Amino acid sequence: MNDHAIEYPAEPWKIKSVEPIRQTSRPYREQAIRQAGWNPCLLRSEDVYIDLFTDSGTNAMSDRQWAALMTGDEAYAGARSFYVLERAVRTYYGYEHVIPVHQGRGGENIVSRCLIRPGSHIPGNMFFPSTRAHQELNGATFHDVVIDEAHDPSSDHPFKGDVDLAKLAAVIGEYGDAIPYVSLAATVNMAGGQPISMANLAAVRELTGRHGIPIMFDAARAVENAWFVKQREAGWGDRSIAEILLAMCSFTDGAVMSSKKDSFANIGGWIGLRDGELAERARSLALLYEGLHTYGGMAGRDMEAVARGIEESVEESSIRARVGQVEYLGHRLLAAGVPVVRPIGGHCVCIDALAVLPLLPREEFPGQTLAAALYVEGGIRGVERGGLSAGRDPVTGENRYPPMELVRLAIPRRVYTRAHLDMVADCVIRVHEERDRIKRGLRFVHEPSHLRFFQARFVPADGDSIFGG
Repeated sequence: MNDHAIEYPAEPWKIKSVEPIRQTSRPYREQAIRQAGWNPCLLRSEDVYIDLFTDSGTNAMSDRQWAALMTGDEAYAGARSFYVLERAVRTYYGYEHVIPVHQGRGGENIVSRCLIRPGSHIPGNMFFPSTRAHQELNGATFHDVVIDEAHDPSSDHPFKGDVDLAKLAAVIGEYGDAIPYVSLAATVNMAGGQPISMANLAAVRELTGRHGIPIMFDAARAVENAWFVKQREAGWGDRSIAEILLAMCSFTDGAVMSSKKDSFANIGGWIGLRDGELAERARSLALLYEGLHTYGGMAGRDMEAVARGIEESVEESSIRARVGQVEYLGHRLLAAGVPVVRPIGGHCVCIDALAVLPLLPREEFPGQTLAAALYVEGGIRGVERGGLSAGRDPVTGENRYPPMELVRLAIPRRVYTRAHLDMVADCVIRVHEERDRIKRGLRFVHEPSHLRFFQARFVPADGDSIFGG
């Protein structure tokens, strides 16, 4: 097998129910993207053939998860389903205090309100848009302390989610008591789904421990991170995914979980904490923003589905097939010369838009432009991860341009087949081969204040199309 070839893994499941999707014509798609303001997020899902906008809440639940829905206890207070969820989180993630929320973003809001004060500084291994938005809205400044390789799409570093300990030490040295916690993600979304190593987690724990600084964990894709640890890090190859997951979390003081990722659920999340006093404060805020502390914005049936999904997520056959699908698509693109982030990540393949469209200025959003072109070409919906997602500096109001400008193709779990992924690859390869047809980028006609990539609208920077002319 050469460096750009990979076998497609046989799925550890069979199909029991299907949902029709439809292919549309190119003229139809050109009209649809115009009506959506050249923003794939604003397209109707019925106009999308293969939807790789996100792997969050778009997964296929198992028959056992669907069966668990029927056992949901919908009592307002003290529902049995909460204790089922609590037991699953304690068993597989190890956090004593479990507070359900409607999704990860709800947990980010509560943790930020509990811990952040105006003037706070938060170091982390690369920003994520919603996480940083909550931090900034509560008065904090985010500091990126990820290793430099994370910003280099061509680097093959196996753990590009690692923290640069010298960078972290410098932030601690400068801001000290103004740091309420260190924010760590596994895997790092904006770097293309790149993992953090156990050795680095231990080193960060040792450094922060000396200064009494807690670590808060984004655990949404921690199971995928555990898989990479098992495959790539010495000393962990003979450990189970469940064992590695529990060991990862042991280095942290708390976590925010979007159960819409690793746990296969369509909605739901939780906050996991070790500190009882902090947990009480978080429960009080959950009452205000989410719901009672034993349902947190979720129905009982959803808590049952999440609990079952947690158990399924650590099954080795499941995570092997999940990551294998992503690798298959990534290596097909690499073999065709498409510039993508390497190594291939856990949940997505990210196309390097700056390499594909080097002549487009950053202020015309090459990533957004390329995402629109992929939709027009084949009905494929991805999402920009670059200057548009980075937003504006809250102090200067200037656009932030991170080193990488990507189009992320996030693959939902247990949803698409090899034929679908081959169609995606063929579409991306065609666009790359005919990239000279993309003559211009996009400019705003509507720019929201927060998380602008979701609702922004654009027009071509010159003319009525990004193509030709």
